[in-house]
Amino acid sequence: MAMRAPSFQPQVDTSFFGHPRGLATLFFTEMWERFSYYGMRALLILFMTAPLASGGLAFDTATAGAIYGLYTSMVYMMTLPGGWIADRLIGQRRAVLYGGIVIASGHFSMAFPSIATFYLGLFLIVIGTGLLKGNVSVIVGRLYAKDDIRRDAGFSIFYMGINTGAFIAPLVCGWLGQKVNWHIGFAAAGIGMVLGVVQYVLGSKHLGDAGLHPAPAESPEAAARLRNRALTVGIVFLAVVAVLGIGAYTGSIPVTAKQIADAAGVMLLAIVVVFFAWLLTSGNWTPEERKRIYVIGVFFLAAALFWSVFEQAGSSLNLFADRNTRNVVLGFNYPSSWFQSMNSLFLIVFAPIFAWLWIRMAKAGQEPSTPAKFSFGLILVGAGFAILIWAARMAEQGVQVSPMWLTVTYLLHTWGELSLSPVGLSAMTKLAPVRIGGLMMGVWFLATSVGNFIAGRISGFYESLALPMLFGAVGFFAIAAGLLLFVFVKPIKRLMGEVH
Repeated sequence: MAMRAPSFQPQVDTSFFGHPRGLATLFFTEMWERFSYYGMRALLILFMTAPLASGGLAFDTATAGAIYGLYTSMVYMMTLPGGWIADRLIGQRRAVLYGGIVIASGHFSMAFPSIATFYLGLFLIVIGTGLLKGNVSVIVGRLYAKDDIRRDAGFSIFYMGINTGAFIAPLVCGWLGQKVNWHIGFAAAGIGMVLGVVQYVLGSKHLGDAGLHPAPAESPEAAARLRNRALTVGIVFLAVVAVLGIGAYTGSIPVTAKQIADAAGVMLLAIVVVFFAWLLTSGNWTPEERKRIYVIGVFFLAAALFWSVFEQAGSSLNLFADRNTRNVVLGFNYPSSWFQSMNSLFLIVFAPIFAWLWIRMAKAGQEPSTPAKFSFGLILVGAGFAILIWAARMAEQGVQVSPMWLTVTYLLHTWGELSLSPVGLSAMTKLAPVRIGGLMMGVWFLATSVGNFIAGRISGFYESLALPMLFGAVGFFAIAAGLLLFVFVKPIKRLMGEVH
């Protein structure tokens, strides 16, 4: 069914540091959403593995890792249907509002000490984030005309909101969760999202009509058919989830969280295989477009591997910080979850430096190519784990290691992220055939989803494998992949054609 693009009027005011006033509304919406997400994420695997006596769930790391990986992967996977719902049915503005409300409900659900409310909370946060995460970025773009030179700077300001929320969240929610009560920490994440929703509603008047309406259908009848189909799919989906959830809780359906995670892993693999098979076998691609699709496939694999290592920050590295690190500075005993703020802090410090470095090297004709930057990212994230081999050996002997080990690891991981993440996002927009440009952005989220899932499953080996072996294997594969990619930089550049 053909869809006409929705009309909207870009903002022309400059009242927010030279940008539209609506950018401030979206900045704080995203900041509070990331506060809620990273605040809960900092506590999640620690809560699941904590003993019952301390208020935790007493899960083994294999089960906790499976649940963690399933949750974090689905958060990114649901941005795809969330974007479709906004585009076709309700518009981005309502999607963000409804998403924020559902997210807050999920966090407050986890504030109650019950296994049923725990799983319900995870489910609601996944659904809510799917509605909010991608669509709030779309609204940011619609504040500007296509040729507005402020657009890139506006997104840079917006992403500072992400890092600000992600930096503050573990400090607040981590302290409350680990030092006071787990469920108070989860509730604090919910309060953050409520603050985001309130200011979003109050500030919506500054957004004009950006994201207010979905793309219009060809006719009222077509719109009705679309709504009915979406409603049917939604009801069936919720019914299946409800039956599985109630059955698992009551024991009438012998299914475990780990089995659900295993099934989700098979589903993810199937989605990737089917999608790329369809991409390569369908469409009247020109020879140049087909070459670029091959490059997209390579970058997808590299990104998925990168995120599978990087996203262990909230799982295996979080466990290492809690169990094997001496969390004391100048006599002050801080929560282990505070390490989760390091990546955001380093991003705030080094993002401008990396941006300046790439521009400086480009002017000198020495800027590394996109595949070379991907290679650097993989090598750096692998090196972050490689240096922990020595710390893990000391930990095996009962030593609480210095916090500097994890500090250096997070620094290397941040440098790796700055080498790969923004570069990959930009590459996807340039490599994708114009007629499937939006779909290719979904590929980037799909790579993140796959990486998060693998990261969670790897952390499940925390107790069954020797730590030096676990960290060494993770570091070795990432470094080896980076070096292998570096060998093929020139052939990949030839496939990319004029794209750099």
